[in-house]
Amino acid sequence: MTIVVTGANGFVGRPLCADLTKAGQQVVAAVRPHAALPEGIERRSVAGLAASTDWQGALAGADSVVHLAARVHVMHDTSADPLAEFRAANVAGTLALAEQAAAAGVRHLVFLSSIKANGEETGAIPFGPDMAAPVDPYGISKREAELGLAALAARTGLAVTVLRPPLVYGPGVKGNLRRLIQAVDRGLPLPLGSIDNRRALIGLGNLTAAIGRALDRPPAPGICRIYTLCDDETVSTPGLIRRLAAALGRPARLLPVPVNWLRLAGRVTGRSAAVQRLTGSLEIDDCLIRAELDWTPPVSLESGLAAMAAGWRTDRRALA
Repeated sequence: MTIVVTGANGFVGRPLCADLTKAGQQVVAAVRPHAALPEGIERRSVAGLAASTDWQGALAGADSVVHLAARVHVMHDTSADPLAEFRAANVAGTLALAEQAAAAGVRHLVFLSSIKANGEETGAIPFGPDMAAPVDPYGISKREAELGLAALAARTGLAVTVLRPPLVYGPGVKGNLRRLIQAVDRGLPLPLGSIDNRRALIGLGNLTAAIGRALDRPPAPGICRIYTLCDDETVSTPGLIRRLAAALGRPARLLPVPVNWLRLAGRVTGRSAAVQRLTGSLEIDDCLIRAELDWTPPVSLESGLAAMAAGWRTDRRALA
C-alpha cells in the first residue's frame, strides 16, 4: 500500500513514517520543498496547506492519505483574525486535499483532528466522538474540517477516518509541555500541588499505533468515522509532574497553592485559559475505537514519559 503523509517532517509525522516503513508500507512524504526528512522516505514537494495547493503530483499512485499537516494551536496568536487563519489552512486546505485525493482514486483518508473539536473541559461525562462544542479558533477549525470531510465522503465515496487525540507527549515535544519538562529538570518549585483534576493524554507511540490501525481498517466507502482516543491512564496535573520528575530523576517540587488563587492570577495576567487547562479536567471515552478498530494503547504512561525524558536529555546535550 502506498501511503501519502502530509506533515511527515513533524512531531507525529517522523515516527509515523518510521513505523509505517518498518511495517513494509510504501511511504510518500508530501512536504514543503526544503523540509528535512529521515532517510528512505520519498519526498513529493507541495507549496503548503491552502485551498489553492496542487496535490496532484503528491497523490499519484496513492492508496491512502494520512493528513497531519495543520495550522497548529498558538498560545499567543497575534494575527488580526485567528479564526480566519485557522480556517484557511485547517478547513479550506484540508478539503482541497481531500477533494483532489478522491479525484485521484485515493480510497481512504485519515485526518488527525484534535480533542479540542469536543471542547476544553469535561464535567461528569467524558468526551466521546458524538460530542462537539469547540471553543477556540483551532478547535472550531478542526470541527469544521470534520464536517466538511463527512459531506465530501458522502458525495465522492472517499472513506474517511477522523482521530481526535488529546495532548500528545513524547520525544521532541514542544510548547507548554516542553517548558514544564525544563522547569521540572531545573528543580523549580511549581505552585500546582493543590490541583485535583483528571487529564487524558496520549503517548506518541500510542497515537502512531492508532493511525496504523486506522489505515488497516478503513470504514466503508463514503463513510466518515470519528474516534476519540487516549492512553489507558488519566492523571492529575500534580500526578503528571511527579511521574515526569521520576522519569527525569529529579524531585517534584510542588507547592500547595489554592486553585482559586491560581485562577485569580490567571485573570490578572491574562492567562486564564492556560490556568484552566492546568486546573480543569479533560477525560475521554475511547470505547468506540477499541471496539471498532480493536486498538489498545501499546505503550504505558510510565514508558512513554521515560522515552520523552530520554529525548529531552538528548536534546539538552545537543544544545550544551
